[in-house]
Amino acid sequence: MKDATRIRPLYGVLLLLPLASCFTAKEYQRPGMATDALYRMDLATDSVAPTMDSASLAQVSWRNLFPDPVLKQYVQQALDRNLDVRIALRNTDAAAAYLRQGKAAFWPAVNGSVQAGHSHLSKNGPQGNLGVADVDQFQAGASLGWEADIWGKIRSQKRAYEAAYLQSVEAQRDVQTRLVASVAAGYYQLMALREQVAIAQETIASRDSSLRTTRALQAAGQVTAVAVQQMEAQLYDAQLLLINLQQGRRLLENSFCMLLNEPPHEVVLGATDSPEITTPLALGVPADLLANRPDVRQAEYALISAFELTNVAKSNFYPSLSISATGGLQSLEVSNWLNANSLFANVAANLLQPIVNQRQVRTAYEVARSRQEQALLRYQQVLLQAGADVSNALFDHDSKVRAEAVQRKQYEALKVAVDYSAQLLVNGMANYLEVLTARQSALAAQLNLVNIRYGKQMAIVDLYEALGGGWK
Repeated sequence: MKDATRIRPLYGVLLLLPLASCFTAKEYQRPGMATDALYRMDLATDSVAPTMDSASLAQVSWRNLFPDPVLKQYVQQALDRNLDVRIALRNTDAAAAYLRQGKAAFWPAVNGSVQAGHSHLSKNGPQGNLGVADVDQFQAGASLGWEADIWGKIRSQKRAYEAAYLQSVEAQRDVQTRLVASVAAGYYQLMALREQVAIAQETIASRDSSLRTTRALQAAGQVTAVAVQQMEAQLYDAQLLLINLQQGRRLLENSFCMLLNEPPHEVVLGATDSPEITTPLALGVPADLLANRPDVRQAEYALISAFELTNVAKSNFYPSLSISATGGLQSLEVSNWLNANSLFANVAANLLQPIVNQRQVRTAYEVARSRQEQALLRYQQVLLQAGADVSNALFDHDSKVRAEAVQRKQYEALKVAVDYSAQLLVNGMANYLEVLTARQSALAAQLNLVNIRYGKQMAIVDLYEALGGGWK
């Protein structure tokens, strides 16, 4: 009879075995999504190699992509000091702590305690009537609690923690990718502004000289005072242009210093003839975005985490089996505390099945399913956005390559027109309006050519980021 009583708690465990086939935690499978046409290949010209079997540009380290040594130094400095990167690293540390907690959930919880107490009993109470007035009690022991992972609940919780940790890792990589692109884009913008400032300064000197020449022509009776005023206005226009360019450069320098986690200061740039990016712009295959884009991988890990948490919520519909045990030493006197007769022990098995709990279990499951659907939709949205980013960057680079050739021809033609019109004005064969128009058009073309030339480099940076490069 005594042996039968001891094994009776095992009956509950045996009863759970048929139920185990009713529910087991599902395994995550990546949702089927068409990736063949994620970005447009018809936008590319010979400037980009959109081959389906070549390695992606994202596989290239930023150290090998950027040829300018000054830019490389700034990128490394930003990665070491940027506050967003450091915040992302701390988030990863927190996720790693939760991951360690999830792994420890398979082990039993053990607690130890030491207690000493004194009770003064009522003399009119049941024990007081027996002559017991004061009671001392001393106890030292340990308790153990463990839940059997019958339905895979703990395993699903552990996988959810793993996905959350990997999600934080990808978030940190995404910050790094965006930071590398931001530093490179800011650097090329500063290079363009420096060149445009130099152009404005040269233009001011040239127009000041032209103003003096026009005044001399007025004194000789070859032009009117209107021509002098128009030349003077063009000089002021160039001076205003210089002020605006210098202001833009200072503001951009302040933003650039923020990326480096430094107070605002003048940013030292590389040589004016800094080499351009010459790395082949291979796109790889669209499916590479699933492996290279940190934000896409981050969205998928968020989906995995939501999927596993749905498993956890569903397992709450089924009974849970927990085992608890306590043991130690207990005595009414200190002198007998460590005696063998003071030993005590207790073992219990608990089978808990939710029946009516104000719909809490079903609500938790429905919320988990809804969040899983939201995570899937976000994953699809991020993947589509990744394809659009590649298409936009590819089109932008292709347009800049073609526009640079046209803009250079236009500038060369306007530059010749300026020289000819100036000579004709001195010889009295052209009016001042022709000179003013040619100069203004040439200046605009020259400034635009600088924007296009450096914009082509920034388009490469955008394509590099869109493909998922920068975190390796």
